[in-house]
Amino acid sequence: MSKSNKIMIQVCLCGAGTKKAQAPTVPYTAAELAEQIVECAKAGASIAHIHVREDKLVNGEMQIGYKSMSLKAFTDAVEMTREACKKAGVDIIINLTTSGGEYEDFKRLQHLGALKPEMCSFDPNTINWANSYIFENSPRFLNKLSEEVVKHDVKPEFEVFDTGHIDSVMYYVNKWNIPQPPHIQFIMGVGGSMPGDAFNLAFLVSKLPKGATWSVSGIGKAHMPMMLAGLALGCDGLRVGLEDNVMFGKNPDGSKDIATNLRLVERAVQLAKLAGREIATADEAREILGITRHCLRDEVTNPVTYTE
Repeated sequence: MSKSNKIMIQVCLCGAGTKKAQAPTVPYTAAELAEQIVECAKAGASIAHIHVREDKLVNGEMQIGYKSMSLKAFTDAVEMTREACKKAGVDIIINLTTSGGEYEDFKRLQHLGALKPEMCSFDPNTINWANSYIFENSPRFLNKLSEEVVKHDVKPEFEVFDTGHIDSVMYYVNKWNIPQPPHIQFIMGVGGSMPGDAFNLAFLVSKLPKGATWSVSGIGKAHMPMMLAGLALGCDGLRVGLEDNVMFGKNPDGSKDIATNLRLVERAVQLAKLAGREIATADEAREILGITRHCLRDEVTNPVTYTE
């Protein structure tokens, strides 16, 4: 059970794969990300999980909004978000992805030192994602990532897809003296990993390291069930957004009601309040997670050198 009645709402805006053909409002550009992050912060989100995109020539064909680990794209997104939040008078924790898939290790890590985010994702295992491709997180890379989060005082969000991943989390925490307690983000319903049902979530929660904080998200059809199960089990956070789910429901005529990031945040806030929870501000989320702010929202402390 959560040690606080406060609950953190995290918005995961685009991920690496969601396309505008699936959800027209999925943000591709830094400007789109910044605008939606401000909207979601106003609606109650305290954490923004950011992937970036770029237009790229792939197999001789120009792909618009293709997945990217470009340092320039991350820099544009973070700087524009910080400026937009400052102008709007809102605050949000920036959580940058490190899950670059086929990209070289340095491309998955360089933005941490350059941009000093307060959080980053940390995927502790390699999996066969949806039984279709290898989501690679080698021990070589994870040791480098562990070193970087300690060096730059970045709070890792350990993304756990299956039971054994918790053991891997604690291996890297203990080996590299990553500050404890860890924050665990359960990702439920990815094909080839733990299915998104209440029994599985309850089992995972029973295996949490002592003192750990935790949040939950369900992929696709598991989205709503995992929010409800998480609230029933006393989660510290709910993760929502077009990275994980593009469906809001069905329209009266039976057609698909396509989600937006703002609507997903608003629904998570409503559900949390119905469950008797108070919505955490960004500063309250920092307190829950043990984050000490070390970079002003409108400041990049290191000069950025682009190595693409």
